[in-house]
Amino acid sequence: MQIALTIVQIIITVALIILVLMQSGKTQGLSGSIAGGAETFFGKNKGRTLDGILSKITSVLVVLFIISSIALSIVMMK
Repeated sequence: MQIALTIVQIIITVALIILVLMQSGKTQGLSGSIAGGAETFFGKNKGRTLDGILSKITSVLVVLFIISSIALSIVMMK
Protein backbone atom coordinates (compact mmCIF):
# COMPACT_ATOMS: atom_id res chain seq x y z
CA MET A 1 0.00 0.00 0.00
CA GLN A 2 2.84 2.35 0.86
CA ILE A 3 4.54 1.79 -2.50
CA ALA A 4 1.31 2.45 -4.42
CA LEU A 5 0.66 5.69 -2.52
CA THR A 6 4.24 6.80 -3.08
CA ILE A 7 3.92 6.22 -6.83
CA VAL A 8 0.63 8.15 -6.91
CA GLN A 9 2.27 10.97 -4.93
CA ILE A 10 5.16 11.17 -7.41
CA ILE A 11 2.81 11.21 -10.42
CA ILE A 12 0.70 13.98 -8.89
CA THR A 13 3.83 15.98 -8.02
CA VAL A 14 5.24 15.76 -11.55
CA ALA A 15 1.85 16.69 -13.04
CA LEU A 16 1.62 19.72 -10.72
CA ILE A 17 5.09 20.90 -11.70
CA ILE A 18 4.28 20.59 -15.40
CA LEU A 19 0.92 22.38 -15.06
CA VAL A 20 2.38 25.25 -13.07
CA LEU A 21 5.13 25.70 -15.64
CA MET A 22 2.59 25.69 -18.49
CA GLN A 23 0.56 28.54 -16.99
CA SER A 24 1.30 32.08 -18.06
CA GLY A 25 2.52 34.61 -15.55
CA LYS A 26 0.05 36.94 -13.84
CA THR A 27 2.32 39.98 -14.05
CA GLN A 28 2.66 41.49 -17.49
CA GLY A 29 4.67 44.58 -16.68
CA LEU A 30 3.48 48.13 -17.21
CA SER A 31 1.29 47.30 -20.20
CA GLY A 32 -0.58 44.71 -18.15
CA SER A 33 -1.32 47.20 -15.40
CA ILE A 34 -2.61 49.81 -17.86
CA ALA A 35 -4.83 47.39 -19.78
CA GLY A 36 -5.89 45.48 -16.67
CA GLY A 37 -9.34 47.09 -16.55
CA ALA A 38 -10.15 45.99 -20.08
CA GLU A 39 -9.11 42.45 -19.30
CA THR A 40 -11.47 42.20 -16.34
CA PHE A 41 -14.34 43.72 -18.36
CA PHE A 42 -13.88 41.60 -21.47
CA GLY A 43 -12.60 38.52 -19.63
CA LYS A 44 -15.98 37.06 -18.69
CA ASN A 45 -15.17 33.73 -20.35
CA LYS A 46 -11.75 33.43 -18.75
CA GLY A 47 -12.69 30.01 -17.34
CA ARG A 48 -12.93 28.65 -20.88
CA THR A 49 -9.48 29.76 -21.92
CA LEU A 50 -6.40 27.59 -21.66
CA ASP A 51 -5.21 29.44 -18.57
CA GLY A 52 -8.59 28.96 -16.91
CA ILE A 53 -8.63 25.25 -17.64
CA LEU A 54 -5.06 24.83 -16.42
CA SER A 55 -5.94 26.71 -13.24
CA LYS A 56 -8.90 24.43 -12.53
CA ILE A 57 -6.85 21.28 -13.17
CA THR A 58 -4.11 22.63 -10.91
CA SER A 59 -6.63 23.20 -8.12
CA VAL A 60 -7.91 19.64 -8.43
CA LEU A 61 -4.38 18.24 -8.40
CA VAL A 62 -3.51 20.27 -5.30
CA VAL A 63 -6.48 18.76 -3.46
CA LEU A 64 -5.45 15.27 -4.62
CA PHE A 65 -1.88 15.99 -3.50
CA ILE A 66 -3.05 16.98 -0.02
CA ILE A 67 -5.28 13.92 0.29
CA SER A 68 -2.55 11.56 -0.88
CA SER A 69 -0.05 13.20 1.50
CA ILE A 70 -2.38 12.66 4.44
CA ALA A 71 -3.06 9.07 3.37
CA LEU A 72 0.66 8.40 2.95
CA SER A 73 1.45 9.79 6.40
CA ILE A 74 -1.27 7.63 7.97
CA VAL A 75 0.09 4.52 6.25
CA MET A 76 3.65 5.40 7.31
CA MET A 77 2.62 5.64 11.00
CA LYS A 78 1.37 2.05 11.07
